[in-house]
Amino acid sequence: MSSAFVRESDEQWLHDVAPGLPALLVYLTRENNGVRIYEKRNYVSEKTGRPVYEMSNGLSYSKDDKGQWYVV
Repeated sequence: MSSAFVRESDEQWLHDVAPGLPALLVYLTRENNGVRIYEKRNYVSEKTGRPVYEMSNGLSYSKDDKGQWYVV
């Protein structure tokens, strides 16, 4: 079988990524076909009081009460 095929069990979801920023960067880079994603800026949300990370892919990410990543 060709390695070009990805088994469904090999997929990783955003909420499954470890809670550290380096793990998020690795995940986002992998999801972006190897094109490096980097942090543009970070700030604390006035609404939630949690850190928000604005990334070079145009999306912002934060963690929920369980420590899982989500798109803001």
